[in-house]
Amino acid sequence: MRGTELGGAVLSPVEITSSVQRGDVIEIGGQQCRVTDLFQLRGGAKRLVFDSGELLSIHTGTRLIALRLVRARGGETTRALATRRYRR
Repeated sequence: MRGTELGGAVLSPVEITSSVQRGDVIEIGGQQCRVTDLFQLRGGAKRLVFDSGELLSIHTGTRLIALRLVRARGGETTRALATRRYRR
């Protein structure tokens, strides 16, 4: 199992670029920060707002690892972790 189960949902590590979403948890400098809001900037960049009030601007080439909550249909967590290619 790659993630932690949370009652029908799984926290799964994902690599993000500018595909960051609200609720993602990103570890920066050993501190876990939850994204509460984000704004689109010029050139595809994004400005992230964390629950602590701190800001982070990321470029389209920035690669980070985030924990994302993936909801499992019918409690089937192994299927929730499968790549989209293999989901049916």
